[in-house]
Amino acid sequence: MTALPARRASVKPSAGVPDGLPAPGRFAHLHPEDGACLMEATALLASGRFTDSPAGTHTALAALARVVNDSVGDDARRALWPLAADLADARPAGRDYAPLLVGAVVDEARLVRPASRRLARHGRACRTRAARLAHAPTGGPAARIGDLLWWRGPGRRHLEQALGVLCAAPDADQRLSGLLREAVAQARECTGRGAASREFRCNR
Repeated sequence: MTALPARRASVKPSAGVPDGLPAPGRFAHLHPEDGACLMEATALLASGRFTDSPAGTHTALAALARVVNDSVGDDARRALWPLAADLADARPAGRDYAPLLVGAVVDEARLVRPASRRLARHGRACRTRAARLAHAPTGGPAARIGDLLWWRGPGRRHLEQALGVLCAAPDADQRLSGLLREAVAQARECTGRGAASREFRCNR
């Protein structure tokens, strides 16, 4: 996925990093001694396993968190570290959650590029899919396969293209950090209720 080039390391100490977690870093790591990305820290808190795809975090939300972690500067990354505890249990069950989340990211990207027809199409596609799945049953192999195909195809492409726009914005750190905080808060609200909120509050 899209990520900005490495930024100048901060000279400030790693304040705000929870005790026992590795130091915040970009990209995946082989061992906690080398540092950890936000999702690796989440997995350590949740299960003690060192992976960037913990079971307690929705796949689409984890993908967003990985890009934000890898794209923001050092200070912004440290400021996001407390989100690891909330991400550990952020897996809404509703089938409309993923297209709603991707649509919220696309909407944020449209604030940067309001004239983009491609982003407008992607936003409409996400809203259409979310509306169709809002009351759809969550079980069944056909539903799981359909959702997986959407996520690995157009859903992931829409997310990556929108994040590419946000990563190139002059205020990328602020936009990406705010977007992730809102997304985590929404996911926590939806987790356990079985359905995603019809309105993601990602446009500030």
